[in-house]
Amino acid sequence: MKTVLVCGAGGFIGSHMVKRLKNEGFWVRGVDLKFPEFGKTQADDFIMGDLRDPYVCRQAVDRKFDEVYQFAADMGGAGFVFTGDNDAAIMHNSGLVNLNMLDACHKRNVKRIFYSSSACIYPEHNQLDPDNPNCEESSAYPANPDSDYGWEKLFSERLYMAYHRNYGMEVRIARYHNIFGIEGTWRGGREKAPAAMCRKIALAKDGGEIEIWGDGKQTRSFLYVDECLEGTIRLTRSGWTGPVNIGSDEMVTINQLADMAMEAAGKKLTKHHIDGPLGVRGRNSDNRLIHDKLGWRPTRPLREGMAKTYHWIEEEVKKAKLI
Repeated sequence: MKTVLVCGAGGFIGSHMVKRLKNEGFWVRGVDLKFPEFGKTQADDFIMGDLRDPYVCRQAVDRKFDEVYQFAADMGGAGFVFTGDNDAAIMHNSGLVNLNMLDACHKRNVKRIFYSSSACIYPEHNQLDPDNPNCEESSAYPANPDSDYGWEKLFSERLYMAYHRNYGMEVRIARYHNIFGIEGTWRGGREKAPAAMCRKIALAKDGGEIEIWGDGKQTRSFLYVDECLEGTIRLTRSGWTGPVNIGSDEMVTINQLADMAMEAAGKKLTKHHIDGPLGVRGRNSDNRLIHDKLGWRPTRPLREGMAKTYHWIEEEVKKAKLI
């Protein structure tokens, strides 16, 4: 039986990946600071530990795994990443995790490791026009990310590529574009835009209003988690290193995202635009390279994923007795 290690297995994407790999018949070990928030882990073995600690990393990598998926990071949505209040923690914590995990895997002769980078590495000056952002993979340099979160991700990309060149590790790198779906953080300040939107709409009475940061004309694309897993596994098992975008190229404004969630809720609400952390003006996944190299691109309509996510969050809101 093949073995897999999932770092960040208590988080949103990591917990979904554990389920996917178990369904494929792998023996899976998970490691994280926390267990999954919305159900028991399906990992065969789960280490509760801090990957900033080299000793924990050596414990987790106590054998040669066939695949390692590195999702662990100090992260969140715009309300966490773009305020500037968490920059030191983001860079220190995520940087240490990647330094430690690569060293532990190298010393155990683990060859195939996937790293989840981010679209936040792309230069701010290429994302000022909300209708025409440039997120082609080759546009990453000259580097100018809009946040320290993006700078840390870019540094870590280079770290993984250095281990690939110097030690022959089969590194695979994807730049994720706003992954969302069920069983993800939906309150507390670290939630991303789709979950925050769904929560606000679930809590609002029909005919009321919701608050939206900025004018709502900023653009993004959002990828449902199941498609993220498919792209990630295809990349990891391919003969190609990356970096490559994994995201949807269905670009929408934040106002349109709100409309989709309202449609799922069957509510008509007024949008009240307020000041708030925004990030870049426009961003969309450029999927030409992944289609060329892997013969694959995401196909699920955003409206479908938003409806599924809204109904799940609505139930969570009810469970929490917020409505």
